[in-house]
Amino acid sequence: MKKLLLSLIAALGIASGAQASEGGIAWDKAPVDVTNQASLQSGAKLFVNYCLSCHSAAFMRFNRLNDIGLTDQQIKDNLLFTTDKIGETMKAAIDPKQAAAWFGANPPDLTVIARSRAGHQGSGADYLYTFLRTFYRDDSKATGWNNLAFPSVGMPHALWQLQGERRAVFEERESHGVTEQVFKGWEQMSGGSMTAQQYDQAVGDLVNYLQWMGEPAQTTRVRVGVWVLLFLAGFTFIAWRLNAAYWKDVK
Repeated sequence: MKKLLLSLIAALGIASGAQASEGGIAWDKAPVDVTNQASLQSGAKLFVNYCLSCHSAAFMRFNRLNDIGLTDQQIKDNLLFTTDKIGETMKAAIDPKQAAAWFGANPPDLTVIARSRAGHQGSGADYLYTFLRTFYRDDSKATGWNNLAFPSVGMPHALWQLQGERRAVFEERESHGVTEQVFKGWEQMSGGSMTAQQYDQAVGDLVNYLQWMGEPAQTTRVRVGVWVLLFLAGFTFIAWRLNAAYWKDVK
């Protein structure tokens, strides 16, 4: 139950995180490739294990995961934790009434979270990728955690067991008579179950999945669009030559 409560707080924090001040850190480029099925499958597993306990993806059905190479049996054996029907939508495990009673609001739906968080610094995927990789321990906060992408975020680090615990190192600098805290680097306090490189890859896979989930048909749309453009180009050439043939004897 403790893990569930922390995950719910994290869910609420992700939804509000993109409202951080424009003067925050630069967003890192997310390694998004929605044609990489291995990455999407890994991201789907992370989503179900770490997000679906509190979040819903009300516009995504489990059997749509067939599009990323998973069979119905693989989905049933590994991903159906909140329902026993593969045709059901991805509903959160938590009771919405309990969530509202405990926290004053239900956690947001994540179906299109990556598409909805774009800003002046990059895409919504870039924001989520940066946000999920810049948590650090801060005992001055109620949750014990803070975030560089969204300072004073009201959520804990939901993936800390994977990344481990670390603290941010700051230094004071004078700017126009004002003392500012400038980020210098990280100090690892305890290790997680993944190395830094593995964690970055895992977050990249999760964000990649969230990007795909926002529009599962995007690869099909692009593929069809290419063929349509090629058809129009060929038809334009044929029409041009046909027009020339019709008018060649007209003076």
